[in-house]
Amino acid sequence: MKSFLKPILMAVSIMCILSSCASSPEGKSGKPVLLVVSFGTSFNDSRALTIGAIESALAAAYPDFEVRRAFTSQIIIDVIKRREGEKINNVTEAMQQLVKDGVTDLVVQSTHLMDGIEYHEMLDAVKPFEKKFKSVRYGKPLLSSDADYDNLIKSITDETKQYVAAGTAIAYMGHGTEADSNADYEILAGKLAAQGYTNYLIGTVEAEPSIDDVVNQAGALGVKNIVLLPLMIVAGDHANNDMAGDEEDSWKSILESKGFTVTTVLKGLGQYKGVQQIFVRHVSDALK
Repeated sequence: MKSFLKPILMAVSIMCILSSCASSPEGKSGKPVLLVVSFGTSFNDSRALTIGAIESALAAAYPDFEVRRAFTSQIIIDVIKRREGEKINNVTEAMQQLVKDGVTDLVVQSTHLMDGIEYHEMLDAVKPFEKKFKSVRYGKPLLSSDADYDNLIKSITDETKQYVAAGTAIAYMGHGTEADSNADYEILAGKLAAQGYTNYLIGTVEAEPSIDDVVNQAGALGVKNIVLLPLMIVAGDHANNDMAGDEEDSWKSILESKGFTVTTVLKGLGQYKGVQQIFVRHVSDALK
């Protein structure tokens, strides 16, 4: 190297360290990061319409943040990687990347329905990294306050008002959990009834209330028609198979075997504008 170049290159190096050549203290975009954590789904269309829509709503509401994605279901991550070649980070991988990128301020927003097992697994994955950030804030799951229940009820009744008719019940199928938060389903059902929506029924695939409870409640109402929808962020495997499938143990088949006329609607909660706005408010609460 010619000797007269050395002082010039050294000066440029020093300027880089002191200015833009240094790594950004935030995400690749130079912004703080909003990490949106979902259970995930291998159903591509539903993933775009639900999780993607929530992420877009958050990006629109918080333009000063870079929005990133992580899933809590490793099984779904692996399926998408094998089938599509698309890499989606789990929470630990997402946190490692954030540290690598030099992010200092982070908001973690869960899209889980409730404060259950998946939500706490997310927290457990994030917490070991907290000291590597200047600030880490957490947005709560969908159902975290009385206002959340009221807003969800308004959203689901607005979204389904075209199905309301004499002799028709609208039944939502949730997943169910072993966690104490499974009581949220009963709370939601009770609040619906208290607000006069007695033709709205709530059940779960893997816990209580069950499909038997839905059958009994529909029978007590004396309805002949039932509209089935998923009480889940995405319309994925459970919605397509356990709810709307043709197998004899699906909710659709069970209800038809009891003499009901069944209509299935494969629309996840993430598609509801009102649900998207609940998450927008939860980020606002976290930032406060």
